[in-house]
Amino acid sequence: MSGVYEIVFDGGSKGNPGLGYGSYEISQKGEVLAHNLEQYGNNVTNNQAEYRTLVHALAWLADHAGEELSSTTIEVYGDSQLVIKQLKGEWKIKDAILRRIAMDARAQMDRFADVRLNWHPRAMSVKRLGH
Repeated sequence: MSGVYEIVFDGGSKGNPGLGYGSYEISQKGEVLAHNLEQYGNNVTNNQAEYRTLVHALAWLADHAGEELSSTTIEVYGDSQLVIKQLKGEWKIKDAILRRIAMDARAQMDRFADVRLNWHPRAMSVKRLGH
């Protein structure tokens, strides 16, 4: 399962904080390998849901990459500038909860050969994920 994979992720909450949710799609060479919806329960902020969704997507891919994990490259696309810029180190993470979830995301990212974080417009997330 080595090679280049693409992750598109998006998270949100109904109310902020409120009922958290997120979805992600993982593909390789145009073939969709996973299209999952996650529910995070109550009292979750939009930003927490965004981060948690990315962590779940990275964990899913790590579980399925197996021994080829260390030779796998991922192109990550999300419409949250906050998540993308914080994980790139361009913006500080002031919130303690987000900092903890970001550490989880970085730990997952470190398992792969290369992870490229890309911001894209919201319309692209909606097109791929349906919300």
